Amino acid sequence: MSGHVLIIEDNERIADWVRVYFERAGFSADVAHDGESGLALARRLFPDLVILDLMLPRLDGVELCRILRGESDVPIIMLTARETPAERILGLDSGADDYIVKPFDPEEVVARARAVLRRVRDRVQQVLTRGRITLNETTRSVTVDGEPVALTQGQIALLSTFMRHPNQVLTRYQLICQAFGYDFDGYDRAIDSQVARLRKQIGQDGSGPIKTVYGAGYRFVPEDG
Repeated sequence: MSGHVLIIEDNERIADWVRVYFERAGFSADVAHDGESGLALARRLFPDLVILDLMLPRLDGVELCRILRGESDVPIIMLTARETPAERILGLDSGADDYIVKPFDPEEVVARARAVLRRVRDRVQQVLTRGRITLNETTRSVTVDGEPVALTQGQIALLSTFMRHPNQVLTRYQLICQAFGYDFDGYDRAIDSQVARLRKQIGQDGSGPIKTVYGAGYRFVPEDG
């Protein structure tokens, strides 16, 4: 698997280090060292993948991620030195597909990139309808009772997991692995926050299809229109 990677990282040593590993793995790569330059390159080059540092000069990584996500579905892997669940949730909610905490192994970055690209490239047109909710996995659009709902990529991945397993109890660990495809380090509070935000966004907080199964996890129970 190959493709073009845009690395947006203000630490030149880290950026060059990551670039070398991607090029060794058969990818082509460009580097930007601040948010504004990274945004300009992304708009000009249309990369297959963006590696994005969270803390950048001129335009921070969270805001840049939100801008990119609003303009395209390019996969984004965020690099961050911040380890708390709240900060990781912020990265996912801004539209990142994955995140890696510094210090990291560049081979892991390449492996995660391949995994994200496989998920994107293997995606076929699929429209899921469960009760009042419809999810188009190709256009990444969601409607509730026919009305469009704006969700982050992380929320869409979580909703897709629920909709593909109706009436099944899913543990927090199962949700993490199936929705995000990687180890979330067991942060139960983080996935609970993600579920709470999803409930709020689809307008079903408290009485909607996502039910809490105390001591076990969550169950998606489709509602009739």
